[in-house]
Amino acid sequence: MSHLHYTAKSHHLQWNMKQLSKICSKLYHDYCPQSFKHRRNVNLSKVSDESLLVLLLLQAELGIKSQRHFYRICHLFPCGRLLERSRFNRWSRQLIWLVQVIRQALNTQISPDTIVIIDSFPLPLCQPVRNYKTRIFQGLADIGYNASKHLWFYGFKVHMLVTLSGYILNYVVTPASVHDIRAVNDLLENCQQPYILADLGYLSRDLQEHMKQKGYQLWTPLRQNMAGAKQHNHWKLMAMRRTIETRFSELCALFEIEQTLARGLQGLQLRMEQIVLAYNLRYFECN
Repeated sequence: MSHLHYTAKSHHLQWNMKQLSKICSKLYHDYCPQSFKHRRNVNLSKVSDESLLVLLLLQAELGIKSQRHFYRICHLFPCGRLLERSRFNRWSRQLIWLVQVIRQALNTQISPDTIVIIDSFPLPLCQPVRNYKTRIFQGLADIGYNASKHLWFYGFKVHMLVTLSGYILNYVVTPASVHDIRAVNDLLENCQQPYILADLGYLSRDLQEHMKQKGYQLWTPLRQNMAGAKQHNHWKLMAMRRTIETRFSELCALFEIEQTLARGLQGLQLRMEQIVLAYNLRYFECN
């Protein structure tokens, strides 16, 4: 039935494919290294790199988590009929680095905001009742606490760096038990914006001093029982910081980013890169 559901909307998908094809053709032409474009036997490929990039972005746009499910949807399009499932999965993982290159290159095309926001959200891999029984990503994922939902979960935590206007500059995935503060250095790598807004999870005098030494000014709200909290927690700054929560809500509603069926690191990385690039392309479309 799911296949018939997408077949019924094939006209809409064909239109979306045309738009994505134009975008991906330009991105591939502008940012893909020449050595990769003209690699050995590239002309023998049944499906071009550009077409595969289109399919990956389409998968994110449709919110399809299962590679098996999406492979069946691919048969709605001419290029998808030429792919074998195992080869499609293998080639998709081989293009992770290209999606990263494009995403990082687009970072230079946005307007230079002076303020960025950092925060994290959970990426659970199972229901809480199975936290101590599951073996998915054993040795990599672990159990952490989600303060907003007041529950323990098994999985990962996704840390994001977002501009005030809503563009995702960077992200880092850590085990669920890793404190937000420990991901800040990796998250701010190559960040040019000097002002950083964060929530109470980043409240630390040592972190503020460390950020000041690196040329950043970190602002976090103060607890209500701390001296000067009323003046420090200005409503405008609080409202600015909450914009990242709006972005997280959009990522969940549009791409279901908090749910994944990946069972390997490459599959998880591919899904994250697909979603972040698709979301940032929407940003350029709206701005």
